[in-house]
Amino acid sequence: MLIAQMTDIHVGFAPDDKPEELNLTRFRATLERLRSGPNMPDMLVLSGDITDHGDAESFAKAADLLREMPFPIAPMVGNHDSRAGLLGAFPQVTPADGGFLHYVIEARLGLRIICLDTLEEGRHGGAFCEARARWLADRLGEAPEQPTLIFMHHPPVVAGIEWMDPGQHEPWMERLREVLTGQSQVQAIHCGHLHRPITTRFAGIPLGVTPSVAPLVAMDLTPIDQKVPDDRELIVTEPPTYALHRWDGTSLVSHYESVGDWQILARFHAGLQPMIEGMFAER
Repeated sequence: MLIAQMTDIHVGFAPDDKPEELNLTRFRATLERLRSGPNMPDMLVLSGDITDHGDAESFAKAADLLREMPFPIAPMVGNHDSRAGLLGAFPQVTPADGGFLHYVIEARLGLRIICLDTLEEGRHGGAFCEARARWLADRLGEAPEQPTLIFMHHPPVVAGIEWMDPGQHEPWMERLREVLTGQSQVQAIHCGHLHRPITTRFAGIPLGVTPSVAPLVAMDLTPIDQKVPDDRELIVTEPPTYALHRWDGTSLVSHYESVGDWQILARFHAGLQPMIEGMFAER
């Protein structure tokens, strides 16, 4: 089973750009790669910041492109989105108690997918209140032996990109840690928000951050003084990137692909057949 993940698309950042804003162009190209490439996914998770301002027009533009896709879509809210805007564009999402947009997907090959709502409107960073903690604990308790994959927008970790990071021990992160500690059925947590490829662990669980479809955050791990503008790079036009999470019924492996007009240096032709056969023979 292949689960595609796109995150941080930020449609509507520059809606008046002609002929089309850069973020929408990057989204269109990434979707086309999924649709026409060799790895057709079984579903696509949009792990938040689908829009830049949470407005209905931007959500509608994103939804229009997604209608052409031949696979199911699982949309989630990020800190730039609004719950009302997402519900207007994606009626397949049903609010949970408290109005949170989190839900469970029973996927193929016995995999359970939990999409968490970490939005607190008006706040850049993540949130995970007592109500959400109870909801997640209940969902994990329903199937303690079933392999589970969690998606959430905000990574509950300090990655070293200081201007984007949360505090070291924010209460919402510690609350999430309490819920997830000892939950051995959770195969991995996959997030967005930081616009860079990052891998770490949280509560003993592998955690990955998928790079953004919108322009990426610059790779700069040096300390930043919020009171001293130092002309450092913040956002760069590295290629749009997405993830493919491969579940074979036993193990989960994540791949990341940047989207661009790459030169192909080798194809599988008769001249390379001995090499390919030799590699298979070694198994």
